[in-house]
Amino acid sequence: MKNYKFKIKDRKYNVDILGIEDNLAKVIVNGETYEIEVEQQLKTTKTPKLTRSLAVPSTDGTPSTARTASPSAPKGTGTLKSPLPGKILDIHVNIGDKVSIGQTILCLEAMKMENNINSDRDGMITAIHIQKGDTVLEGNILVEIG
Repeated sequence: MKNYKFKIKDRKYNVDILGIEDNLAKVIVNGETYEIEVEQQLKTTKTPKLTRSLAVPSTDGTPSTARTASPSAPKGTGTLKSPLPGKILDIHVNIGDKVSIGQTILCLEAMKMENNINSDRDGMITAIHIQKGDTVLEGNILVEIG
């Protein structure tokens, strides 16, 4: 919201512009709301307005302060998420494969570079949510390790 202060013939006006759509503007003048028609068509900017989704961590594991799992909780379960947007070049595991920490799970091309995505836990691949050639966004679930 933009705020302007005008003075016309010794009278002060406090104007808030709430929004402009096509040639109609919604404004508040000295506390009273008006819809006004703008005679000249307003030009939109050439720069598009982009909104990004909230970045999420690469896994959905427990907080780093918890050093041990409770005895009843399944150990090593969770998801591996994409750390950045890109294209899946190769998948090095299949459902049912056992993986260990640091083992390469897949190769992701991002910004013309190949990035190996490694497992951050020991476990078994229970689901693969992507295929070779898929395009993924940051935070998309790639595989589940159980």
